[in-house]
Amino acid sequence: MPYNIPLIVGAALSAIAALLHICVIFGGPAWYRFFGAGERMAAGAAAGHLYPPIVTLLIACVLGVWAAYALSGAGVLQPLPLLAFVLPVITAVYLLRGLVALALFVFDRQRLTAFWVWSSAICLVFGIVHLVGLIQVWDRL
Repeated sequence: MPYNIPLIVGAALSAIAALLHICVIFGGPAWYRFFGAGERMAAGAAAGHLYPPIVTLLIACVLGVWAAYALSGAGVLQPLPLLAFVLPVITAVYLLRGLVALALFVFDRQRLTAFWVWSSAICLVFGIVHLVGLIQVWDRL
């Protein structure tokens, strides 16, 4: 059975996002600001608080697990528990997060920033890649 390329790409995208989150921790406050985490997270990192790196590490871990589930759905890894449930949830989360900028545009334009636009676009692409792969493997899950 051939591997599912869109899910492999989706796994790579999630893994890259996870690695970027790890880099943000080591990059410090300037990286938190550059990647749009907000001044509160950047100031917390600058003050040496544990909250910013812990939250960022948790996000990186979630993204790493999502990469593993995409690889499992692609047939690269053995089937992970609840794969037929988790993979659609991951896809839905990416797609819904991708629509945040649109929702802000419609309902709260004052909060719409460049961060929300580009991060939503990235998540939308991730979600579409996952959706294409999910549709292709759905009958095998």
